[in-house]
Amino acid sequence: MRVAYRRVSTADQNLDRQLVDQPDIENVFEDKLTGASRARPGLNDMMTFCRAGDCVVVHSLDRLGRDIRDLLNIVEELNNKGVAVEFVSERLKFSKDEDDPLARLQLHMLAAFAQWERNISKARQAEGIARAKATNPEKYKGRPVSIDKEQVIALKAEGLGATAIAKKLGIGRASVYRHLAG
Repeated sequence: MRVAYRRVSTADQNLDRQLVDQPDIENVFEDKLTGASRARPGLNDMMTFCRAGDCVVVHSLDRLGRDIRDLLNIVEELNNKGVAVEFVSERLKFSKDEDDPLARLQLHMLAAFAQWERNISKARQAEGIARAKATNPEKYKGRPVSIDKEQVIALKAEGLGATAIAKKLGIGRASVYRHLAG
């Protein structure tokens, strides 16, 4: 069975560009979470679902994992179960039976470059934010306060609990507790 794994980093991003030309896919697992973390429901479901003889098709290396160790561990775990892993963009396929040393080298190198690129991007982002904070501190003060702390305290004084206050003000209970504590 050929299954697909698709991932984008945020909920508002679109998965459509990944694996549009793969008509023989029987099952698709998806995540809309960062690839920096291994704790992804779609990934975990896919790892549990796959059996020996299956093939996991992924658009590109960075869709399966952003950290080189995680990426290599995921491929190895799947291969140890007898599951092949195919990366469409890089035209690489890995399985326990067909171990190609050159393909393994390419996997390591491409994964290392993907991780390096991510680290460089994060460093540039941090530099940009620091520069923006230095030139315009008002821009990075955070979101304006939208909850009236006095109103929360007054409702608590009336005897309402945190859940009732949250419902009445249309906010989360955690926000109620935070305003009552501070």
